[in-house]
Amino acid sequence: MAKKYNNIFNLEDKTALIIGGSGYLGFEMSKALFLMGAKVIIANRDIKNFNYNFKKFKPNLDTRNQFKFIKLDITKSKSFNKFYKNLNKECNSKLDILVNCAWNGKKNTLESISNRDWDHDINVSLSSTFKITKKLIPLLKKSKGKIVNIASMYGHIAPDYKIYSNKKLSNPPSYGAAKAGIIQLTKYLASYLSPYKINVNSISPGAFPFPQTIKKFPKFIKELKTKSVLGRIGTPKDLRGVIILLCSEGGNYINGQNICVDGGWGVR
Repeated sequence: MAKKYNNIFNLEDKTALIIGGSGYLGFEMSKALFLMGAKVIIANRDIKNFNYNFKKFKPNLDTRNQFKFIKLDITKSKSFNKFYKNLNKECNSKLDILVNCAWNGKKNTLESISNRDWDHDINVSLSSTFKITKKLIPLLKKSKGKIVNIASMYGHIAPDYKIYSNKKLSNPPSYGAAKAGIIQLTKYLASYLSPYKINVNSISPGAFPFPQTIKKFPKFIKELKTKSVLGRIGTPKDLRGVIILLCSEGGNYINGQNICVDGGWGVR
């Protein structure tokens, strides 16, 4: 009986594409899917970051055929076109899981953000998720696949600017706006794609500060910890369980949901 239930999280024979999968959160989720048996394809603009994380991963077997990298700069249309061609070759036109996890932006305040910065941030996070998902829907229809979009707690609550007084830590208004858009796009896609048996959900992490931020700004981290009812910040490993659930048979009846992984930040 136990073996039967263990199998609901098995991802063997599944192919997963993680956009932004070389990043701080993205790589941990990529590893989790791989360790459950999936072939993982990471799309990022810089292979150096992928190679660095891959070396730290130190898997016990040759994973190069099961853990792949394809270059993608989501700010350039030419890069998109080349990426789709490479993806079809790499996955043999078979895709079971799509995880949209891309983000790149400056530490802006409402006063400092320019129109150009705003457009860039919305394009990288929200528009690219729409474009990639729309392009890959035919493949996901074939597999009755899963889509997971990475949003943020700041997509449904506002940053507390009493703890963001340092401009080096500022959270740009474009970030929350884009992530709120991700949550709504997730619900729209879940409804629209339901006839094709495609599950679409989002995850809202928070707060998951980068290691360099933890080291440089201990007072800020202490304040962040008080926001969570668990009294701590998140680490990438805290996302392993939820990404496996949403990408596996275990999550087959979860659809159109935004799952908060925030230590209870949002309950207050």
